Amino acid sequence: MSIAAIDLNLMLVLHTVLTERNVARAAERLHVTPSAVSNQLARLRDALGDPLVTRKGRGIVPTPRAAELAPAIARAIRELEVALVAAPFDRAACTRTFTLAIADVGQIVWVPRLARAMRRELPLAHLRVVGIDALVSLGDLASSEVDLHLGVAGRGPGLHLEPAYADPSLLACRSDHPAADRKLSRRALADLQHVRVEMVPGKNFRDPFAATFAEVGVPRDVVMTVPSFVAAAEVVAQSDLVTMLPSSLFAVVAPRLGLRALVTSVPKHATELSLCWHERTHTDPAARAFRALVRGVVTRPRPRGEI
Repeated sequence: MSIAAIDLNLMLVLHTVLTERNVARAAERLHVTPSAVSNQLARLRDALGDPLVTRKGRGIVPTPRAAELAPAIARAIRELEVALVAAPFDRAACTRTFTLAIADVGQIVWVPRLARAMRRELPLAHLRVVGIDALVSLGDLASSEVDLHLGVAGRGPGLHLEPAYADPSLLACRSDHPAADRKLSRRALADLQHVRVEMVPGKNFRDPFAATFAEVGVPRDVVMTVPSFVAAAEVVAQSDLVTMLPSSLFAVVAPRLGLRALVTSVPKHATELSLCWHERTHTDPAARAFRALVRGVVTRPRPRGEI
């Protein structure tokens, strides 16, 4: 017989009746009437083709078939009861894999700090970092294995959004660039050639810096497009091209690559970064602990000299 053909609530009734050896006491434990228990036993008898219990004085005794079923039913109910009781979350014992979707900027700036925090707070857990191209749309948080997205986020069904950090951008060039030692006029700005970053290619890509240059009436001559800010930084370090970089990334890579910021009249642009997660992990204790860990790393001040 297929288990799908049986109402599993009837197994709880049988378990309670066999435990109490009395229909009235079983009904009291189940918060129903004795007639309801009798009706449910009758349904189970029909389904299994066995009387299951017989009366003996004021109590009942199980048939051989019921006695055979009793240990398995009791074991299954105990296991369900244990599974349904939420144990307190133990950070030190958590062995879960947490997946964070983050752009290359965050991978350079935040992930090293997050790795150290994980060793302190979730020492047995595993951190899996993926690029934001793993999230073609934020709706993927509903079905993917990603627990948290840190980056530029939009709103959508079932998504939770929390502002995390505002990252100002600046115009970067190599340290000995011909335009490096003066404040650039609009004409000089217009003569520059740019590397643009397009992390998730597609027709819906919106370049946040196009409007920034348009505010001062300067056309931006984009001669190269790359998929990451790190790649853009590497290109401008070895050419006369320039690029817009988040200041958090610039602080890390500028000393290594020999970059400097150009002084311009272009208005300051700040990218608003948010923590974004889906409703499916909103109340999960482990996911909440991971979000708190990331939140603390991203929002706390950076000690001098720390990467």
